[in-house]
This record gives sequence, structure tokens and C-alpha cells, in this order.
Amino acid sequence: MSRDYDYTIEAPIIEQNPSHSHINDAIARPLETKPTWKYYLALGISTSMLLFGVVCWGYTFYYGIGMWGNNQPIGWAFDIVNFVFWIGIGHAGTLISAILFLLRQRWRTGIARFAEAMTIFAVITAGLFPLFHVGRPWLAGYLFPLPNQHHLWINFTSPLIWDVFAVSTYLTVSFVFWYIGLIPDFAMLRDRTTNKFKKTIYSILSFGWRHSNRHWHHYEMLYLVLAGFATPLVLSVHTIVSFDFAVSILPGWHTTIFPPYFVAGAVFSGFGMVQNVLIIIRKVFDLEHIITIDTLEKMNKVILATGMMVGYAYAIEFFIAWYSGNQFESFVFINRALGNYAWAYWVMVSCNVVFTQLFWFKKIRRSIIPMFIIGVLVNVGMWFERFVIVVTTLSKDFLPTNWASYIPTLYDTGILIGSFGLFFTLVILFIRTMPVVSISEVKGVVEIFKKQH
Repeated sequence: MSRDYDYTIEAPIIEQNPSHSHINDAIARPLETKPTWKYYLALGISTSMLLFGVVCWGYTFYYGIGMWGNNQPIGWAFDIVNFVFWIGIGHAGTLISAILFLLRQRWRTGIARFAEAMTIFAVITAGLFPLFHVGRPWLAGYLFPLPNQHHLWINFTSPLIWDVFAVSTYLTVSFVFWYIGLIPDFAMLRDRTTNKFKKTIYSILSFGWRHSNRHWHHYEMLYLVLAGFATPLVLSVHTIVSFDFAVSILPGWHTTIFPPYFVAGAVFSGFGMVQNVLIIIRKVFDLEHIITIDTLEKMNKVILATGMMVGYAYAIEFFIAWYSGNQFESFVFINRALGNYAWAYWVMVSCNVVFTQLFWFKKIRRSIIPMFIIGVLVNVGMWFERFVIVVTTLSKDFLPTNWASYIPTLYDTGILIGSFGLFFTLVILFIRTMPVVSISEVKGVVEIFKKQH
């Protein structure tokens, strides 16, 4: 930080009338200072979790998915539960960056960059699960419509293929959208650093950006086009994921409510994860004046709204099961609430519907510890939602002779832990290598505030 600028982390940066150089100092400081012991501790914990997961993935790769607790009829278990969960986590990034950008919501400025990065990390994590679920991950190339000498063509009527197209498209567009936003910041870091190695890296990453009017004009046009292109993906990707279930004939899955239900749940869980990690980041790196309480409060309002949508979907599912008069459909939902996995169902309802109602109170919406705890519970509840949808539905199908229970093995649990390790390791490395907040957007918001005051 510049010595002549005595900023306070209690007040939002836009109200402190900072110069552009002071904004650069405030946001680039985590990249230019040595990591603290807290950073190394967090990195050690996340990499330990990742290594445990890698070992379990290695055993699965060598011995096959028989190492998991999957059985008949529960062929989809932790792997698909985790896949849907992580895809949902990645939805908040595109919502915050693209849709809120198009709606000119300036409160997104402090959180958009991290949300975009989190989207990419979550989708990468999610992609590992169907890759191993197919049983022969070395043949995953056949999931793409590439000509080959064996004349084997993919089955376009398979939801697995729809997932491949939807998720790969979402990852590509999200990555381009995220990287384009980083280019002006890379140029700023290039101009600031005196380290020759860093200057070379930043020069390559910035693609020769010169902060000229022509560059800014092209940048703003491209960013707007990408935001418009990415917006439909928020709805389409998790809609396609919901079709994995909705196109089947199983009671509890074969329903038209799944697409909007899954989209609302994805935004709900994604905002919960963004809120949790940003609370930690703003405290560790003294970014309270950029990632403000007002911004977190607005995120909590979105969590409250989408949580009510999810709760409404839970109620409608039971109503439609009763209204249909279908005994199989009614049995599935009664079994969810009162059967062998009733504990998982009520954990889901409590975390997603009951506890989020506390955000009606402004004091809780603006209190760090309560909002952090509720954010954690949101992600716990959303993981159990996927568990309830997958496991309870498959455990008791049409024939009682096929009924079975699912018990996860050490390898199932290890892969789940490893997925969190991978996600948080990528997040921690990102924080130390790239600006976690868009410097150019913060400068733009500060200039607008100056003109209005």
C-alpha cells in the first residue's frame, strides 16, 4: 500500500475517494506480499484432502468402480450426486457476472471475478465424476462426435451425451468470459512489477493490452456479447443436467418440474458457496472495504429468494404426487419423508428451507458469523437434496424384490473429500496468482460515485 493513503477497511472503497493507483495497491497487495502462515495452513489442508482423493481415484482407475458402494438398483450413487452438486455450485458465477452485468447491478463488482473463477473450478471438479462413472475413463473420447476408424458414433438420445455437450460448452464460455475480464488487470500488473519473470508472464497473458481507447472499446463490446451469450447457459446447463432424471420413467424423476427446480437449486447452492469463501477472503486479505457487508447482504437476499423457490418445489412435488393419483408416485415421496433415508430428507428440508428463513432478519443478514453458518448449511442441504433424489428413488423401484440400501465405502467418501480438496486448492492458488477482484470495474464504479457526489 502507498504510505500517503490511509484507507480504512470499515468504509467501502468507493466512499473514500481513492486514486487509481491506490485501488491498484489495495487489490494487487495479496499478489505482491509474502503469504502468511494462515495461507500455507489452508493450502496444506486443501492439498491433503486432494491427495486423499487422488489415492481413491487411483484405486478406482486401477480396480474399477466396484470399489464404490454402488449396487443394483442403486447404480447412481455418490458419483452422480457429486456431479450434480458441483455443477450447481458453478452456476452462481455466470449469474453474478453475466446476468447482473446486463442488469447493471454495480454491487456485483466486488464478487464477480471470484465467482467467475469459482465457476470454472467447480465445473472442472464436476467433470471428473461422470468420467470415472462410465467405468472406462480412457475411452471418454468416444463421448464426443469425432470421426474414428472404427465407425463408432455416439448415441445422441443419451442424457450422458447431452451432459457432455452442455458442460463442455458452459466451461468454454465461462473460461473465455473470465479470461477476457482479466486482460486489463494483467496489463496493470505487467506495468507495476519490476520482476522480469513476472513481467514476461503478464505481458503474454495481457495480449499486448495498452489501455488505449480502441482497446477499451473492443473490450467492452466483447464483454457485453459474452455476457449476453453466457446468460442462457445459466438456464440451459442445469436444465440439461435435470434431464438425466426427468427423461426416465422412474416415479419421482419423471416430472416437468425438474428443470426450473434444478436451476433454482443451482443458483441457491452457488451463492451459498460464493458467500462462504468470500467471507474468508475478505478477512484474510483485508478486503472488507471492497467486498462489503452491503454486497454480502444482497447475496443473502438472493439466497433467501432462491431458497423459497426450492421450498416451493418441495411442496409442489408432494402435491403433484397426491393429485396424480399414481400410487407409485405417492409411494416415492412418502418413502422420502418416512422411509429408510428420512433423516437425509429432513436434513435437506431443514438446511434449505427452515434455516434460510433467518435471512428475513436484517441483523442476521448483516452479521458475518450467522450468515457464514447459514451458507454452510445451504451447501450441506443441497448436497443432501441430490442424495435424496438419487439414492432414495433408486433404492425402492417398482419391484420390492429389487429393493436395496446404499452404504458408501471409504473410496466413495475419499473421492467426495478429494473433490472439495481439488476445488479449494484451485481457489487458494487463484487468490495468490491473480486479482480476486476486477480492478478495472472497481475503478469504473468509483468514477461513477464521484460524478454522482
